Amino acid sequence: MSSSTSTSSSSSGEILVVPKIAQGHLFPCIEICKLLLSRNYSITLLVDSDITSSIPSSLLHSPLFHFQLTKDIHGWYLQRDPGVTTRPICAIIDHIINKNAHHVFSEFSIPTVVFITSGACWAAVQHAIWVVRPGDMTPGDVRTLPGLPEDMVLKYSDLKQRRHWMKMGGPPHKQKEGPRGDVGGGRGGGGGGGPPRGPPFPGEPAPWVEEVESAAAILINTCDDLERPFLDYVANLTRKPVWGVGPLLPDQYWESSDSLLLRVQDQEIRPSKESNYTEEQVIEWLDQQPRGSVVYVSFGSEVGPTMEEYPELTKALEELTGSNSFIWVIQKKSDYFPNGLDGKVGKKGLIIHGWAPQLLILSHPSTGGFVSHCGWNSTVEAIVRGVPLLAWPIRGDQYYNAMLVVNHLKVGAMVSEKYPADMVNKDDILGGMQRVLKDNEIRRQSEILGAKFEQGFPASSLASLDAFSDFVKHKAAA
Repeated sequence: MSSSTSTSSSSSGEILVVPKIAQGHLFPCIEICKLLLSRNYSITLLVDSDITSSIPSSLLHSPLFHFQLTKDIHGWYLQRDPGVTTRPICAIIDHIINKNAHHVFSEFSIPTVVFITSGACWAAVQHAIWVVRPGDMTPGDVRTLPGLPEDMVLKYSDLKQRRHWMKMGGPPHKQKEGPRGDVGGGRGGGGGGGPPRGPPFPGEPAPWVEEVESAAAILINTCDDLERPFLDYVANLTRKPVWGVGPLLPDQYWESSDSLLLRVQDQEIRPSKESNYTEEQVIEWLDQQPRGSVVYVSFGSEVGPTMEEYPELTKALEELTGSNSFIWVIQKKSDYFPNGLDGKVGKKGLIIHGWAPQLLILSHPSTGGFVSHCGWNSTVEAIVRGVPLLAWPIRGDQYYNAMLVVNHLKVGAMVSEKYPADMVNKDDILGGMQRVLKDNEIRRQSEILGAKFEQGFPASSLASLDAFSDFVKHKAAA
């Protein structure tokens, strides 16, 4: 499937966008396309599979947006419409696929801009840990990370990142990632034919540093209010222009909670998926709960705790209902099912199988905490709504996002003190949930940070987009 690649004579120029086709990468790419269209750029989205169902109709119907299905960017560029006489001013490429794509665009003298769809803390901390060479750390050791805020320290337990999600059968979910892995760069496989080994362990070189070497500039899905020190670290390390242009969430995320709950359906924001509860039923249940009393539990669509930890979560949620309520989202492809829990907790628990209206749940005043794997999209969605997080990271950038949430922003707690070194038990989970529900400092910090987004998309990110626009125009004119 393709569309015309002619560039309107009235546009500011053509920008090529090459996303990684995975939910956590694709959605931010779509949002940056929308922001660039609003600045009158012509956008050509280059993908190797049909993702039409994931592209909003507002984009598909824009005369400045072009969608190109191709597995051979080099061949496509050579054969593109001969009526196009102007060269694209740049190509924005997901950092995970940048190294291969850069060679193609370099041949045609098209500058590349790396797009990091996760946050800046992940990138900075991953490199800083490698710098301090933590191989000689012993239990109980804590090490500072040069160049980063003092509260960003490395504990010995932080080195024990898990790999249960990579086992054959992938409990609790089947692994479906290609050899490049998840956000943060699951590397391995490649031309060697070996199995994917996942993101690098703490202390190993940060692959993103090499991935950005060939780029003219770097865009990161974050903003000053969340990660200014980490943006500075990346800029100082790479000696390149670095701009925070996020959080890249759909327009509805920037509306007030009250107006959203009155009129917005989450299906309009993210593609609707099968569920055992309608959006109206979820909101009706939340309306019956006291303010700030509900714990929302969701690990996203790709990862989850170990099979030994799921029963511990089930027991913790059952005990929680003595004083609070919960919503637990379980993906339909999960290998775990909490048999009998719904009968034990009655109306104090809502167990959703499949799709859940996450934005509306996080926006509801009854929601008091979020047990999350700390994927970047879920993390910023909670922060924007002022909801404290109980961090339960599983892989890749999620561990570093959790460090940002707990250590630096102080809007959440870790699921257990020695996580990920030790297995999480019922008491860890229950204590963590009670903390995010009741800790005055965590709740105050969450409210303060959430309030910074009440006026909508961050002004610092709008300024960054303007600076990026000036930069690529000058590059094109040079």
